Amino acid sequence: MTLTEKPDFAKGNGLIPVIVQDVTSRRVLMLAYMNETAWTRTVETGLAHYWSRSRNALWLKGETSGHVQKVHAMYVDCDADTLLIVVEQSGAACHEGYASCFFRRFENGAFQVAEERVFDPKEVYKA
Repeated sequence: MTLTEKPDFAKGNGLIPVIVQDVTSRRVLMLAYMNETAWTRTVETGLAHYWSRSRNALWLKGETSGHVQKVHAMYVDCDADTLLIVVEQSGAACHEGYASCFFRRFENGAFQVAEERVFDPKEVYKA
């Protein structure tokens, strides 16, 4: 396999998964998807951009909340079809107000909220 300047977007029909990790704690903050446009914007600006599958639209992480992700490093896996992005997260990564989107822990046969909210989503995402 030859190293390229960008991930292989063709394998996933134009989208690749992106694992997002905090630069300080190394905690996994979220899983998102990028298309080639999101990749290009991320490289150009140093801020994480993703492709929203639910909205079918490009988005800058934090464009509504102000909780942006400053990219410190990007890694591609051995197949060049998955990214790991290490970021400095301002505020919280999760739209539900938690530091990480992985705030529920499986215990005693069910998922339980395992941490405190960083912000109230009703106050941040006003319609």
